[in-house]
Amino acid sequence: MLAKRLAVLVVPILILVSSAVAQDATNSTPVNQLSVTAGRTFVSTQTVPSTGFPVHFGSPTTVAFNYGRLLKTHTIFGLFAELPVAIYPRTDLNYRLNVIPKDIGALFITPSVRLNFFSSDSVTPWVSAGGGYGRFREAPEKLFGGTNPGPTSTNTGVAQFGAGVDVWFWHRWGFRGEARDFYSGVPDLNVNTGKSRQHNYYVGAGIARRF
Repeated sequence: MLAKRLAVLVVPILILVSSAVAQDATNSTPVNQLSVTAGRTFVSTQTVPSTGFPVHFGSPTTVAFNYGRLLKTHTIFGLFAELPVAIYPRTDLNYRLNVIPKDIGALFITPSVRLNFFSSDSVTPWVSAGGGYGRFREAPEKLFGGTNPGPTSTNTGVAQFGAGVDVWFWHRWGFRGEARDFYSGVPDLNVNTGKSRQHNYYVGAGIARRF
């Protein structure tokens, strides 16, 4: 099931990228963008009502990849289709009782649309929204030792909202700063926090390339 879901999301994007490269090999106007950024993801503390104890999440190092394709321009605006992908392999958890996994990881894949302002200039702020698929990995061990009795993977739908700025400083190379909220379901922590959704706030910076 996981392979099928990923294929539904990724295969059309790969076809789009391949056709875009082929179509624009001789086009002097860049309509494609690739970026890689790195930063941190922040998840708010969640309290378990039955015990009153909080579950604390670390702030894991996160890597994000993005492909964007220009669909239309109008005056100062540029409309892009994009594919944000964010991964954090591991974030530590903390809870007073030895019932939760010792850590979790996450993958978010969220096809989106992005609106760039002053899209033909060297500094282009933007906003983005979309949705897609997320997967949490729960550690097979509990926080203070022993086997995790719960599942070690959880699939979820994800809504994505973001904003950022691209600064094109040298030919077709640029700097990207971005902040995105991957609003997902919750990982299986073996405790009931009373929540069915959580915000995963990503803040990162890196390089971008347009072609």
